[in-house]
Amino acid sequence: MKRSSIDFGKWVAITASAWILVGACIEFHDVAWGTGKAIGEFSHRWFILFAFFVLFCLILYASSGIAVLDRGRMFPAFQKLVSFRKGLSFFRWLIVVVALLLPPWFLQRTMWGIVFDGIYFRLLLWTVSIVLISFFITRGDSLIDWKPLLASLILASSAFTIAVSLQNVTDYPFSLGWSEGNRIWDYSMRFGRDRYGIADNQDIYVLLDSGRMLVGGLPFIIPNVTIETVRMWIGLTLILPYFLVGLAAYIVADKNTRIWVLMTLWVFLFLRQGPIHSPLVLAAAFTIFLWRKPLWIAIPLIIYVGYFAQSSRFTWLFAPGLWIGMLELAGASLRDGRLDRSHWVRAISLGLCGAFGGYILPKLIPLLHIELTTTADVTEQITSTGVTSEFVAYAVTDQPLLWYRLLPNPTYGTGILLGLLIAVLPVTIILTWLSTSKKWRLNIWQKLAIAGPLLAFLIVGLVASTKIGGGGDLHNMDMFLIGMAFTVFIAWVNGGKDAVMMNEMPGWVRFVLVAALVLPAVTPVRQLRSYDYGDEISTLLVLTDKTAVEAKSFDMLPDSATVAAALTEIREAVNEYQAKGDVLFMDQRQLLTFGYIHETKFIPEYEKKVLMNEALSTNYEYYSSFYRDITSQRFSLIITEPLRTPVKDSSFEFGEENNAWVNWVSIPVLCYYQEIQTYKEVNVMLLVPKPVPDECSQYIPPKN
Repeated sequence: MKRSSIDFGKWVAITASAWILVGACIEFHDVAWGTGKAIGEFSHRWFILFAFFVLFCLILYASSGIAVLDRGRMFPAFQKLVSFRKGLSFFRWLIVVVALLLPPWFLQRTMWGIVFDGIYFRLLLWTVSIVLISFFITRGDSLIDWKPLLASLILASSAFTIAVSLQNVTDYPFSLGWSEGNRIWDYSMRFGRDRYGIADNQDIYVLLDSGRMLVGGLPFIIPNVTIETVRMWIGLTLILPYFLVGLAAYIVADKNTRIWVLMTLWVFLFLRQGPIHSPLVLAAAFTIFLWRKPLWIAIPLIIYVGYFAQSSRFTWLFAPGLWIGMLELAGASLRDGRLDRSHWVRAISLGLCGAFGGYILPKLIPLLHIELTTTADVTEQITSTGVTSEFVAYAVTDQPLLWYRLLPNPTYGTGILLGLLIAVLPVTIILTWLSTSKKWRLNIWQKLAIAGPLLAFLIVGLVASTKIGGGGDLHNMDMFLIGMAFTVFIAWVNGGKDAVMMNEMPGWVRFVLVAALVLPAVTPVRQLRSYDYGDEISTLLVLTDKTAVEAKSFDMLPDSATVAAALTEIREAVNEYQAKGDVLFMDQRQLLTFGYIHETKFIPEYEKKVLMNEALSTNYEYYSSFYRDITSQRFSLIITEPLRTPVKDSSFEFGEENNAWVNWVSIPVLCYYQEIQTYKEVNVMLLVPKPVPDECSQYIPPKN
């Protein structure tokens, strides 16, 4: 039985190799074909490159096949390779660095990432990188050892994921997505109000929790900070907070630096599958740092962590308390299968203190008239009275729940359930094996300490993911994913480390472990590319064998001349119309943030994300003032995304959200305002009042 399973594994490896190599050759052919007429539709240069690539793939397949099926025949060659590696000494680490950094750089910082966009070529590039890193970090007489292989998988996967986190670092002045530009404006409202002439005490509603506003707004402490620098920082917030979770675990657990560097990178890979907003990740880092700390330190800090989490987003109010209870109880060492009284005391007291900070403290602060300097600046109801049952009921029911988004759908291809299963199944299988094989021993109370919070987090995340406006990724599963990561830490320090590092796992568990390291990087490997080659469209059309009509499929940022012309014309329009009345930047507010456009009077109301949120909540009370200003044609000019009026259904991506926007914003605005110019390339429309508005009362949504 064991022999047959080994043979089966070998044939799976051979088949997978053939599949990837053949697919990569086909993708390379599609790139090379159409570059000239020297040989068929190959140019001389591309024909030679294609021939060499096919030869390389054939040699790679033959070598790997012989190595897998008849290892003895390759033994002399293996010995020569090992001798070669030993002779390199320090220089092998230079090769490791190059093998680690070259593939992400090639795909993200050159136009070849746009040309070679096929998954098979990218998987081949990634696999070659992993094999090279594994080979050169292996010591001794083995070609590739188990632990170096795991390390190379983590390193290579992390390199791609870090690179894709920095994908939006560019000086492009217009918004990179539906809300990206206005979100940067949100961040600036913490430390950059002087850019708009706004007083520090002027109340301006921003649809963003205070924790994210604080973290994202730090660059605005720097005078004249550029949009590229801010985007760099935003990219780093998708990396650094995750590292802090691993660093905090390192401080708690053993101090094997190399192992915990890899564990930190794994945490980053696992949690980035959400992704998870940085304030909750920071709360998680503080929580795990307090694990096993003296109570006189842990109690006041966990109270603050609970308060910080709640002030950032009300759904997080119990997360730190449940996390610390899980860590303290499930992470405790057993004595004759039982928990000591001290473990119960720590788990219960710290858990209750975390809940106190998240639920009770926000209610007490206004009563005691204590003014704390915190990152709390969310809605008035939360900051003044804490989270009430009435507020929770309103937050759950104020917007529709789209349960179909739990299943595969156009908004999120896999659906929340399948996407979550892919993200956590390998880890769940390994944890289950560790427990059932007694390598990680838990009593019934410890199992409940893990299962209870995870189940609560799962239910909350699933419900939140079905709310209209959500369900596009796994970010609402944030507390559950962090809880799973904490469970891995608990298992690691209580027996899991020995099973992994000493290779005490059966073959199928090793395969699942590899999957746990590979799957989080598949999406970054697919997504890695540049968007900054708008000036090289003609070259890209040749290399991809596409027509000029198909150039839009590149999803490239516009060329520099188009951007400059659009920016100049929008600036001139603002200068002209602000002399006639108020100018509303419904969208593209980052143009004001970084001084691309100067406005004499800043209008803070009616920001597009707020408009969308209130439309999803069918909040007529909010919209009454908006409609009053629109019908009176208060604004001499409106800068917005192109407004369109088609109604869609759930077979379209974010179909329900589109319909809310159309009914509450697009149709009413276009009834009173007319387009004077649309810049399709930069996704901007300019609207001015109609000289004689139509009869529009029927287009204003009625009050329920």
